[in-house]
Amino acid sequence: MAISTVFAFVVYLLAMLGIGMFAYKLTSKHSDYILGGRGLGPSVAALSAGASDMSGWLLLGLPGALYASGMSQAWIVIGLMIGIFLNWQFIAKRLRIYTEVSGDALTLPDFLDNRFRDNSRVLRIISAIVILIFFTLYTSAGLVGGGLLFEESFGLDYTVALWVGALIIVSYTFLGGFLAVCWTDFIQGIIMFLAIIIVPILAIQSLGGFGAVVSQVGQIDAGFNDIMTDTSLLGIISLMAWGLGYFGQPHILARFMAIRSPREVPKAQMVAMFWVVLAMYGALFTGYAGVAYFADAPLENPETVFLQFTQVLTNPWIGGVLLAGVLAAIMSTVDSQLLVCSSVISEDFYKGMIKPGASDRELVNLGRISVVVIALIATLLASNPEAQILSLVAYAWAGFGAAFGPVIILSLFWHRVTRNGAAAGIVVGALTVIIWKQLSGGLFDVYEILPGFIFGMLAIVVVSLIDNVPPIEIRQEFATVRDHIHADSYGDALGTPPPAVE
Repeated sequence: MAISTVFAFVVYLLAMLGIGMFAYKLTSKHSDYILGGRGLGPSVAALSAGASDMSGWLLLGLPGALYASGMSQAWIVIGLMIGIFLNWQFIAKRLRIYTEVSGDALTLPDFLDNRFRDNSRVLRIISAIVILIFFTLYTSAGLVGGGLLFEESFGLDYTVALWVGALIIVSYTFLGGFLAVCWTDFIQGIIMFLAIIIVPILAIQSLGGFGAVVSQVGQIDAGFNDIMTDTSLLGIISLMAWGLGYFGQPHILARFMAIRSPREVPKAQMVAMFWVVLAMYGALFTGYAGVAYFADAPLENPETVFLQFTQVLTNPWIGGVLLAGVLAAIMSTVDSQLLVCSSVISEDFYKGMIKPGASDRELVNLGRISVVVIALIATLLASNPEAQILSLVAYAWAGFGAAFGPVIILSLFWHRVTRNGAAAGIVVGALTVIIWKQLSGGLFDVYEILPGFIFGMLAIVVVSLIDNVPPIEIRQEFATVRDHIHADSYGDALGTPPPAVE
C-alpha cells in the first residue's frame, strides 16, 4: 500500500485520539461521561445517531448483501428508512422530555426504573443484563469489521488487525466518554457520508454510466435487477422488519436523551433523514456496481466490495481517506456500544444497586475500566475471521429491537403500562429472539425481530391489563409529560404542579 494512503489514514486516527484527549478535560462528572450533560446540538445529535447506528455494516455488510444477492436486499433499506423516520418523529422528543422529568434518567435501565417506580430494581437488572449480552455481540461485529479492514488494506494478520482496531477505539472512548464519542461520531458521520457517495459514483462512471451497469448486471444474472427476485410477501415483511429495531437501540436512544432541547428535535430529524437516505442509497449502489465491476474475478468475501473499490478506483491519498471512512463507520458504533455497556455497569449496577452514594470520580473511573473489560470480551468473541458482519449485527439488532422497542413505545404512549408488564415484555421479547434464532425452516425463516417484537408487545399489554392500575404519581408524571409535549412548552412549565389525574 502506498505511503500516502497510510499517512492519510494515520492522520485521521491521530485526530480521533486528539478529540478524546480534549473531551477528557471536559469530563469530570459521571453525567458528562455517559450523557454529555444533555448538551448536544441538533446536527451533532443527528450525525452521531446516524453514524453510531450504521457501523461497518453500511460500508461492508450492506454492499456485500447487494453484491451477493442483488436488488432483493433493498427491502432492508426501505424498512430501515421507515423505522428511522418514525423513531425521530414519535420517540425522540417524548423520550428526551420523559427521561429528564422522570428523575433525570441517564440510561435506559435508569429511565425504566424511574418511570415505573421500581423499588425492587427488577427492571434495572433485567434490562442491564439484556444490554450487556446483546451489546457484547454487537461490539464483536464491529471489531470483525475493523479486523477485516486492516487485514484487507494493510496485509496484517487478522488477529493482529483485530487487536489494533480494538486498541484505537478503546483509547478515545476510555478518555473522553460520551462527548468524545459524539464529537468523533459527528466527524466520522461526515467522512462515512462522503465515502459512501464517492465510491459508487466513481464505480458507475468507470463502467460507462448507470444504464451500462444495469445492462451488465442483467447479463450476469437478470434476477439481480428485480427487487422481487426470490421473495415472497412474508420475505418482504421479514426484511422490512429491520426497521422495528430502531425503537429499542440503547445507543441511538441515548442521542435522543442527550439533545440540548426537545425543541431542536425537528432540526435534528431533518439532518438525520438527509444523511441516512443518501448514505443507504450509496451503499446499495456500491454493492450493485460491484456485481458488474468484479464479474471477471468474483470476490471471495462479498463484504470486501467497498474496500476493493477504494484500492482500484482512487489515488492513494483519496484511498486513505475512504479507508478512514470505513474505520469511521466501525468506530462510531463500537465506541457507542462500549459506552452504553460502561454506563450500565457504573450507573445501573454499581450506583443503582451496590453503592448509591458513589462519587462522580469513582463512577467515571469505573466506567473507564468497564470500557476496557467489555472491549476485551468482545475482541475475544470476534477472533473468528469467518464471522459475517451482517449476521452478527442482525442478531444483536433483533435482540434490542424486540426486548426494548415495545416497552419504550408503550411506556411513552400508554399510561396503563405496569412494572410487571414492562418486565414481561423485555423478557419475552429477548427470549423469543434467542429461541427463534435457533429454529429454521418454513415459518421460522422469518427474521426473529418480527415475532420477538409482536410477542413482547402482547406480553406487556396482557400483563399490564391483568395487573393493578399504576399508582397515581406515575399517572400524574405521564400526564405532565403529555402536556409539555402538546403545549410545546417544556422548560417553561418545569416546576409547575402536575395536573390532576383521576
